Amino acid sequence: MFITELHGSWLHHPFWKSRFLLEDADDLAKLKSSGIKMVSVDLAKSLPGAVSSLEGKKEPPETSPRPPGVTEEEKPQKAARSDMQQELNRARQLCEYSREAVTAMFKEARMGKAISGETATEIVTQINESVARQPHALIALARLKTSDNYTYMHSVAVCAMMIALARELKLSDAEVKAAGAAGLMHDIGKMAIPDSILNKPGALTDPEFAEMRKHPERGVEILNQLTDIPPEVAEVCLHHHEKYNGTGYPHQLAGELISRMARMGAICDVYDAITSDRPYKKGWGPAESLQKMATWKGHFDPDYFQAFVRTIGIYPVGSLVRLKSQRLAVVIEQNSTSLIKPKVKVFFSLRSKLPLTQAVLDLSAQGVVDSIEAREPSENWNFPYLDDLWQEFG
Repeated sequence: MFITELHGSWLHHPFWKSRFLLEDADDLAKLKSSGIKMVSVDLAKSLPGAVSSLEGKKEPPETSPRPPGVTEEEKPQKAARSDMQQELNRARQLCEYSREAVTAMFKEARMGKAISGETATEIVTQINESVARQPHALIALARLKTSDNYTYMHSVAVCAMMIALARELKLSDAEVKAAGAAGLMHDIGKMAIPDSILNKPGALTDPEFAEMRKHPERGVEILNQLTDIPPEVAEVCLHHHEKYNGTGYPHQLAGELISRMARMGAICDVYDAITSDRPYKKGWGPAESLQKMATWKGHFDPDYFQAFVRTIGIYPVGSLVRLKSQRLAVVIEQNSTSLIKPKVKVFFSLRSKLPLTQAVLDLSAQGVVDSIEAREPSENWNFPYLDDLWQEFG
């Protein structure tokens, strides 16, 4: 039978989708043991003979938000890993879809209306599928935001990183879902902060900063109005600004008194914030940001921070690096077997101080003797086209 809806909390069943063809005996057993009491089926899309004992009017299949260009039939039940260039093309559409969906959802919250659980479910599901196919494409693209859409795309980026980190930590499917939902909703409380503070182009005054620091509690107030929200989502919303050494806010929690998900959220939130351009500050490069975060002793759970580095790479996609050959290159893809040997695009000579013919170099390939010598601060060069280089492999 073709399932069109699982009547129950999406966080409490083992399926990433609520619309799929149920034809596997193991899936049927999982469904029976999940606590879901009722499902809706589409007789027209079910296999012949599967519903011969059922009678009733055939209803048209339900529709739900979809990224542009991606249909239900095109989405694999279990996403296969794709190459970086292919996933970048998909992720661009997904970023646009997610930005529009999150913007609409958060504006509903700002007006005091209930958030659409269906929309949140679909966003998390689509992002998880992208991360499963290629974990670095969406994370890299979501870093490219404008000041106008920062709050919304920041939520998309943190959602993607939380999912990727949860998968790296080998958490269960239910926990990966909760991590994605928590990343998506962690800043929902900012919708209760006045626009004059939230969108201020310069540094906040002390009273304005004090008001901004209320957004975790405001977020929990919004989430408490919803049903079927797991505790992890509220935990991350409330405690993603806590620090491992107890100097964060709002409750100055320390160590394992901070929930696991909130410790994960703190890392993902800070990384995306410091790599993003803001009206009052240009973002740091990805590799430079990791280097700086590693020096902030006591800020993050050290074990989860190391897992985060494994998740996005020592030199994340988009990092500017200096090679031993005295050429500059930008990282375009990670190497699954070696964090220090990514695929890069060489484009500039340090010796001649002139551009080179762009060439892709796989530092892990047999016979390649060049290697990364160091991270290169992007502000030292201000290349206007740096972000364009890693988005095209040609």
